[in-house]
Amino acid sequence: MTDHTDVVVIGGGQAGLAAGYHLRRLGLDFVILDAQATPGGAWQHTWDSLHLFSPAAYSCLPGRLMSPQPGETYPDAAHVVSYLTDYEQRYELPVVRPVRVEAVHRDGDHLRVEGDTGTWRARAVMSATGTWWRPFVPAVPGRTEFKGTQLHTVEYRRPADGARQRVIVVGGGNSGAQIAADVAYDTDLTWVTLREPHYLADDIDGRALFDHATARRRALDGGGTDTGGVASLGDIVAVPPVREARDAGLLKAQPMFTRVTTTGVEWADGTTAEADAIIWCTGFRPALAHLAPLGLRGPRGHIPTHGTQAVDEPRLHLLGYGDWTGPASATLIGVGRPAREAARQIAGLLGAA
Repeated sequence: MTDHTDVVVIGGGQAGLAAGYHLRRLGLDFVILDAQATPGGAWQHTWDSLHLFSPAAYSCLPGRLMSPQPGETYPDAAHVVSYLTDYEQRYELPVVRPVRVEAVHRDGDHLRVEGDTGTWRARAVMSATGTWWRPFVPAVPGRTEFKGTQLHTVEYRRPADGARQRVIVVGGGNSGAQIAADVAYDTDLTWVTLREPHYLADDIDGRALFDHATARRRALDGGGTDTGGVASLGDIVAVPPVREARDAGLLKAQPMFTRVTTTGVEWADGTTAEADAIIWCTGFRPALAHLAPLGLRGPRGHIPTHGTQAVDEPRLHLLGYGDWTGPASATLIGVGRPAREAARQIAGLLGAA
């Protein structure tokens, strides 16, 4: 059995919900297909101590403020899950779950979305699957020979799981710094980064990062000079736990090692470090396997886009994968604007069809 609709949104996390909000306001018929059994997207799978970079007032989806979390300046992941759950219910967004979308095909004047529980034919598709579901671990020599535990950011939960062990945390971004700070008090920590950690000023939070990313996009769109984006400010937001561990002298980064051994790691000069566990905080790639039948992949696995619209398939929009699909579009506060523009473009496309 195949269902028919104007728009299928793939992914029911923050990007998918923002898309749904704007599609509803434009009066389009749509459905949101979510692979998760419950609301909250990737936020319901993060490590226990994760907090937002910004206060609640600057961490909102379109149309609905996030209420402050009592006792917390920066809300935790559980608070975000509650907010997304409430958001979905408040706007009565048509989320169908759990549905794992396996493929999107061209089907005449429609796109056919095939899931593990059914098929939908739509006049347009918005892909909002994010990156959490495609963790990246670099191919470091010897990695498969290590006898201890190896985790990626997506698998790490709490420092008690590795208490009193020798732990190597790899990665100099926000995840690496936050997880290193999390385990620093309970483990024998070695923090390894590709380059010297570059902290943002302590008073900079997510709102400033969003404003900077937006200013960069406006400059580029207007033919101005590239300011370098958020990366020009620094790699790590000094949220309170990171700042406290750093100021206590617990976050002393070592350069990247050259290989993994059976019992730890080794640097180019022969120095070694033994480890019981390695936590790879080495980033993610866009989760786009479901779009493979469309044959749109370009350099570095990205699908070439104008804004959110796929260059070679105008019925497809990509939302929430990072700056290449909208300034700060992988953040709560940043996804609203590209979601609005994508919905408007889809409405225009369908109105002209």
